[in-house]
Amino acid sequence: MKKELLFVDGYNMIGAWPELVKLKRQDKIADARDALLHELSNYANFEGIEVRIVFDAQLVPGLSKRYDKYNVAVIFTSEGETADSYIEKAVGEENLLITHVQVATSDLAEQWIIFQRGATRKSANELYKDIQTAKKKIVIDSALYRMQNKSRNSPLKEKDKDLLKQLYVDMIEKKYEKEK
Repeated sequence: MKKELLFVDGYNMIGAWPELVKLKRQDKIADARDALLHELSNYANFEGIEVRIVFDAQLVPGLSKRYDKYNVAVIFTSEGETADSYIEKAVGEENLLITHVQVATSDLAEQWIIFQRGATRKSANELYKDIQTAKKKIVIDSALYRMQNKSRNSPLKEKDKDLLKQLYVDMIEKKYEKEK
């Protein structure tokens, strides 16, 4: 089985995701970066993939820096280097027979270069939708897990249990949709 690796153009996501755009407009870019890292960490852990988020030095000048936070690799490029050029180089190095590389960016020029290097792409909007779907699945899975431990010695038949379980899942989904 191939290792799944997702490169994310960080400022591209911050400029596209509704919650992060609000933070950016309030001049809370550090909060937006942290919120993005938190979302990507949950997504990576749920999907079982490795995530590397790249921020270019235009907003954080200085030397190149890499660290792990929330189990996500965070990379700040060198001053003058864009996230796009860093990702292009990394995709060329990482896209091996044992690794499937995907890049999340809405930059069309970047997407073409990524395709040429053999990786796949995902737009900022697609990644946002995938994360929302994963969050919904996490809520449902955890609710079903809790319900599973409470149904001992039930007089209900399996068919009735399945119907109740489906009703419960539907109620959770509706509640989750209202909270969004």
